[in-house]
Amino acid sequence: MTATPPRAPRSLLPWLLAALATAAVWWHAAVLLPFVISLVLAYVLEPAVARLVRARVPLPLAVGLCLTVLLLLVSVLLVLLVPIVSQLVPMVRAQLPDLLVSLWKGVVPTLQQYGLEPPTSVDEIKAELADLLQSHAADWGGALWKSVLAGGSGLMALAGLALLVPMLAFYWLLDWARLMGQADALLPPRWRVHVHALRDEMDALMGQYLRGQLLVMLILAVYYSVGLSLAGFRLALPIGVFTGLAVCIPYLGFGIGLLLALLAGLLQFGAAGVSYPLVSVALVYGIGQVIESFVLTPRLVGERIGLHPLGVILALMLFGQWLGFWGILIALPCAACVTVLGRHLLKHYRDSTFFTSV
Repeated sequence: MTATPPRAPRSLLPWLLAALATAAVWWHAAVLLPFVISLVLAYVLEPAVARLVRARVPLPLAVGLCLTVLLLLVSVLLVLLVPIVSQLVPMVRAQLPDLLVSLWKGVVPTLQQYGLEPPTSVDEIKAELADLLQSHAADWGGALWKSVLAGGSGLMALAGLALLVPMLAFYWLLDWARLMGQADALLPPRWRVHVHALRDEMDALMGQYLRGQLLVMLILAVYYSVGLSLAGFRLALPIGVFTGLAVCIPYLGFGIGLLLALLAGLLQFGAAGVSYPLVSVALVYGIGQVIESFVLTPRLVGERIGLHPLGVILALMLFGQWLGFWGILIALPCAACVTVLGRHLLKHYRDSTFFTSV
């Protein structure tokens, strides 16, 4: 009986090429960022485009309509900030000094209990601030100028992305069918069934996530607007709608809305005391968070979409590190797709002969 010849070692070339491709993508991440974001945007809009095409709408017109609706929705979210900022800035300028002085007077007795002797009169506080500004004005001015320059460059980059991403998404959607066909042609025949099943599951997952998230945003926009209105907030409508629509950005959107509501409440009711605005905002936003976490998200988004809180935080941190603000926007959908992929890979591993023979 002749011995079987030893198996030839597998070639390292595919792994080397994959490592080089990963390094090249990482090295050019800033250049590839608009292409990645536009591809994700095209993936989200493709079902709507396909429905319009089936309704005999020409493909370029269908793509343009979908992108226009999306841009209008984003514009509404940004326009909501205009009345908030235009009304809060004069209120801050007029009321913030008196509010800070009243808060300082409330803190003074606590500091005196620990043996500290802070300034108690307004004149003493102003003198301390004048000395502080005079001694650190140069340092603070330089830091402020650097931050303005950095913020200006960041705004320019953001404006460039805002113009480039829709244009790239337009071209992705125009050639979507051809690109998907070419991608399928590159797959080995024995992989196509599994890849198509994985793609169908991801499509269903993303559809359920987006539809459910949109309903959650609309319901919360109504809730926060009504809740703040009942509490007597003058900026209830713009802050409530902004908070509801911004919950699509996990934690960050809710946090920004909460800070805006706190600031508006303190400036509006601060002269009569800080307890009422603090308690009102705590009740409205606390109940809203409970409704979102335990009622709306499980029922409308679905438990199969939800990730463990540790996974949510990890996804936000990783995608934020890789892609900045835009990475935070797409962190959860991408993490959900990665979870589906990991589930398929784990099932394939458990069904393999390597796992069963161990």
